[in-house]
Amino acid sequence: MQDVGTKVKIKLVSSIIPTDGELETYEIWLQGSYVEKAGSCYLRYEEMQKEAHIRTTVKLANGQAFILRGGDVNMRLPLNIEQKENGHYESVYGTLPLVTKTYALAFEPNRGSIQGQFIAHYDLIVGGAVAGNYKLEIHYTEVK
Repeated sequence: MQDVGTKVKIKLVSSIIPTDGELETYEIWLQGSYVEKAGSCYLRYEEMQKEAHIRTTVKLANGQAFILRGGDVNMRLPLNIEQKENGHYESVYGTLPLVTKTYALAFEPNRGSIQGQFIAHYDLIVGGAVAGNYKLEIHYTEVK
């Protein structure tokens, strides 16, 4: 995807309940871009995490989405409300197969302007065991 897209401000809220732990919530604000292409919407942004540089693309739709990460870690995380999906996570330590079981998936774009929200609620399964229950909320607004 070579399109530069429209610049957007992104608020990302991630809530995780690990199988053996308590609720953890992270909120970050990012600058990114929004692109509509071939009937799909994409949000792209970059993060720095503990000296790791990660490029993220989120393909948004109702009923199905993908989170693709590249850079110092590589991840493909498919989300599908109708069935479990297989993905993977790669780092310097190796590759882990992932499975997602999605409970809720909503993409609500504002057709009058470039802004909207995406919400996903899913279990992340690693090695056959549920690693945790995740809720991801992404709100985006065009930067003018």
